[in-house]
Formats: sequence, structure tokens, C-alpha cells
Amino acid sequence: MSNEPGGAPKIIVDSDWKNQAQAEKDRLAEDESKREAEAAAKAGAGGGGAPGDLPPADFPSLVGMLVTQALMYLGGVADRRTGQAVFDPDMSRFYIDLLAVVEEKTRGNLTEAESRDLVGAVHELRSRYVELVQAVARQAAQQGMGGGIAGPAIPGGASPIRTA
Repeated sequence: MSNEPGGAPKIIVDSDWKNQAQAEKDRLAEDESKREAEAAAKAGAGGGGAPGDLPPADFPSLVGMLVTQALMYLGGVADRRTGQAVFDPDMSRFYIDLLAVVEEKTRGNLTEAESRDLVGAVHELRSRYVELVQAVARQAAQQGMGGGIAGPAIPGGASPIRTA
């Protein structure tokens, strides 16, 4: 830098630096427009996050829907009318079996994360199913019932289970 006659510093900028700065500015503008386009596409596909929007129709949503149904019938969701959890071993097993079919039919076609999540969900649901079926059988035996109306409390929760 050198000083101008008025005391202000003189800045010397070479054209290469100008070109680099302009290229960086263009790249940042392009990145921003890509992000905006992706956000708009995601919002248009139902992933906008606004109340009432549906989740995207993708593999994790499919697995999540089946897991939710299985958990509901394993007593994980209280009946709105009675306030009691519903335990329906036949329906819970149906949804667990559907997940196992999805696991079998998609083997080799999933990402590592999708496969890990699906295998883990099936394993966890099977474990809970066995635990709850055994708990209901124990309580029925203690009460002298052969498959009674009321089941045990859900492990880890206070809600009674009503068998279907």
C-alpha cells in the first residue's frame, strides 16, 4: 500500500484476486439457490413440517407405521374410551410378522442404517411380545383364569392391559 496525496491509503488489487472473489461469490449464491430448491421440494413432498402435513412416503415411514401398530397392540397405547392399554397378541404378532416379511424381502436392498433399524425393531418387538405374553400367562395362572379379561401392568408403566 502507498499513501495518496490526501493521506488515504492506496489499495492495489490484482485481477486474479478479483476473479477468485467473484468465483467464490458465485459459488455461494449457487449453493444457496440449491438449498432453497431442496427445501421447496421437501416442503412440496410433505416434509415441510407444518402442522397437519403428512410425513414423507419413504421406507423409514413404512417401518415406523408398522412398529407403531405392533406397539399399540402390545399395550403401548391406551384405548381412548377406557384409558386402558390394549393387549391383543394376535394383532401384535401380525404386525411383527409383517415387519419380518419386509426384512426378508428387502434383504440386500437397504442401506446399512435402514437394515440395522429394521432388524433392531423386529428384535425389540419380538422380545416385548414374548415378555408380555409370558406375563399375561403368569397372571392368568395366579388368578386361576384361562386367558382372562384383565392382564398385568405394562412393564415400566402403570396402565393395566385389557386383552382383546
